[in-house]
Amino acid sequence: MKLLTILFATFLLVLLGTKIFQGSWNFLFSGNLGMAVFIIFTGLSHFKFQKGMAMMIPEFIPAKMFWVYFTGIIEIAAGVGLMIPSIREITAVLLIVFYVLVFVANINASKKKINIFKADYTRPGMNYLYRERILMQLILISWTWYFGIYLA
Repeated sequence: MKLLTILFATFLLVLLGTKIFQGSWNFLFSGNLGMAVFIIFTGLSHFKFQKGMAMMIPEFIPAKMFWVYFTGIIEIAAGVGLMIPSIREITAVLLIVFYVLVFVANINASKKKINIFKADYTRPGMNYLYRERILMQLILISWTWYFGIYLA
């Protein structure tokens, strides 16, 4: 849930900035920029915590490091795509699909108690999934739908 601080803080700062500098609250821009900063930040983390990220991927999927880097690039590209009005909606749809698919890796990581930051098995496990990650995933999906599709 700490990651959501990036999303909410960016949103609120940009929203306040639009009010101060443009004279009105620009929810569409602020919401999409908040998600863009969030998803770019998480995409970059794929390059810093690649060993832990690779541990999340189910055993039956080969070339784990390729997928870690590839999904990091996808996340960065999605952040950029959310800020381009002509492709915002399709980016949001694909990002929602991505959030659903990546949740499988989150379930796997919770079952194994994977700590992606240390690349070990010291996380709380399924408690994290039930108490935090499911809610976070729902917030990310809802946010992306609302600002990337509904308001677009």
